[in-house]
Amino acid sequence: MADIAEEFLDHALDIARGAARAAGELIARHYARGVEVEFKPDATPVTVADREAEDTIRRLIGRAFPDHAILGEERGRSGTSEFLWLVDPLDGTKSFVRGTPFFSTQIALMHAGELVLGVSHAPIYGESTWARRGGGAFLNGGRVHAAGTRGLRDAVLSFGNIKSLTKDTQRWEALGALIRDVNRVRGYGDFAHYHLLARGALDLVIESDVNILDIAALAVIVREAGGAFTDLHGNELSLETTSVLAAATVELQSQVGKRLAAT
Repeated sequence: MADIAEEFLDHALDIARGAARAAGELIARHYARGVEVEFKPDATPVTVADREAEDTIRRLIGRAFPDHAILGEERGRSGTSEFLWLVDPLDGTKSFVRGTPFFSTQIALMHAGELVLGVSHAPIYGESTWARRGGGAFLNGGRVHAAGTRGLRDAVLSFGNIKSLTKDTQRWEALGALIRDVNRVRGYGDFAHYHLLARGALDLVIESDVNILDIAALAVIVREAGGAFTDLHGNELSLETTSVLAAATVELQSQVGKRLAAT
């Protein structure tokens, strides 16, 4: 674990929170009046709100840390540094263009490959969460903690992007068995189920077809709330991560991980 001064992390977190708020205000204005939708080569939607929000975040982070690198959803990567900012300016564009409030701004900082802070700001939904390494997790200014759930029979599970999980027959059958053993199953999706996990309102999140920009900030928040966060294979997160297994406790994450690994 790389050594970084807490004062630096606190300052960087303040900058990230300010950038997320500024992006959120811009996004909220576009949301209120509506925007035209374009499509990227991968057929995913993009709007002027996505691009303007990322430009705002880049400007504010770049002003504070001109030597840091930034990897953004819309503008790609700029700079070379052991400090890499991961930015998804409008995570949930499909929800945004359909007029539902399940979208957010995600900003995280990675240092030498380790995620050290994250901000998840959902302006229309009304929740902002943040955390930095060793500093705990917060939602709308109050400290939050993951539940202490250790057994499947007491666990509430939320799925995301389950369509892609059906492609692996063995994995899908294992997930079916898991569903039968947990207490309840929901599908909150996007930022929402990670916010719920961090504040103790559910216990497990399984998701596929993600990008590290979608989940980097949320991973820091869940971990600082006391939870565990890996990919579906139990691996540490990296720029290549495409799946999630997050849990309220390490014990619960380990149980689920072993069952999925057996497929």
